[in-house]
Amino acid sequence: MHHHGYAWVGEKKTFDRESVRRPAGQAPTASSEKEVLDRHREAVAVFPTTDVPPIQTAHWLMKPPSMIRGTWEEPKEAGEWLGLQLAEFAPRFASEQDGEVTRLVLLVKGAVERLTWGGDVSLGHYLKGTVFHSLALVTCSPNRAAPDLPCPAQQART
Repeated sequence: MHHHGYAWVGEKKTFDRESVRRPAGQAPTASSEKEVLDRHREAVAVFPTTDVPPIQTAHWLMKPPSMIRGTWEEPKEAGEWLGLQLAEFAPRFASEQDGEVTRLVLLVKGAVERLTWGGDVSLGHYLKGTVFHSLALVTCSPNRAAPDLPCPAQQART
């Protein structure tokens, strides 16, 4: 088991577009509403390659390996990366309370505990303005929420 790190910073309105954050799933029928057809087409075209965070954290494993920001065998190492990411962006958090050092330390500690038992971690913070910052740590090989998803890094090697 290992852990991959993912990061995204972008406009909140982009993050709010669910059709680019969900895998396409089953194709709608020809009699489906136009909105449903359009949403499915967008998901087919955009989801596999967009770096916008997926709604389900485990679905990061469906993305290309180029989106992985780091890979760690030990939860503590992944937690260190998470802590560095949080510290880097904390001065830009829209809420001063979200950037308090004690809170960030507790977030990292909780993330390490979660990774230890094979869970995933997904954090998001509004930054000043209309920007959103998302971080994820995804347990891989296997993932508890999606055990059938293969490791994207191993797929790249084969």
